[in-house]
Amino acid sequence: MHIDWSTLALQTVNALVLVWLLARFLFRPVAEIVAARQKAAQALLADAQACRSAAQAEQQAASAQAAKLAASREAVLEAAQAEAQAGKDALLAAVRAEAAQLRADAAGEIERARAAQARAIENDAVRLAVEIAGRLLDRLPPQARVAGFIDGTAGVLAALPPETRAGFAAPGEPLALAAPRALSAAEEAACVTAFGAALGRPVTLQVREDPALIAGLELTGSHAVVRNHLRHDLDDIRETLLEHAIERR
Repeated sequence: MHIDWSTLALQTVNALVLVWLLARFLFRPVAEIVAARQKAAQALLADAQACRSAAQAEQQAASAQAAKLAASREAVLEAAQAEAQAGKDALLAAVRAEAAQLRADAAGEIERARAAQARAIENDAVRLAVEIAGRLLDRLPPQARVAGFIDGTAGVLAALPPETRAGFAAPGEPLALAAPRALSAAEEAACVTAFGAALGRPVTLQVREDPALIAGLELTGSHAVVRNHLRHDLDDIRETLLEHAIERR
């Protein structure tokens, strides 16, 4: 085999020139384009990674917010349940307290009604007893209704303080005397004598009838009253019995 060195050298030079030309005008732009595309791809990959990271961060934030909302919802529900339970307990307590108060008020009202009924019964019994006693005393003979009380009335009048006795009619004015019936001349004369001796001066009488006295006499002065009759005694008995009944309750 014969090698033509000149031809080989020329072809070698041509190949080197071709390689230089390709490297100068083809490989470098292609490499730059590839590098630019690689850079753009890397930028796209970086953007994609950033978007992915942002999406993951947003997802995590959304998950945290959702968890926070769920926790807040649970807290609100628990608070609402606790408040509802507290309101229910308060309402039940108020209802129980009101019911207890109503029972206490009803018991107190019943007790007051019983006490009032007992007082009314006792009062009626006292009034009935006094009324019966008054009716029995009303059967006294007419003479005993006045004559037996003259000296007693004069004694009460004489026992009064001087300034009080002075209020029983000024000299020359009649004494106001109440009697259960009209006085006879002898009874009126006896009253004038007894009362004049008690007052230490002559007296005249202005007599009025008061059957409610039952028996006895009543003298009325400017500032005092002398009661010496059965109606006054019966009233005292009634008041005493009522006071004793109240003390027993």
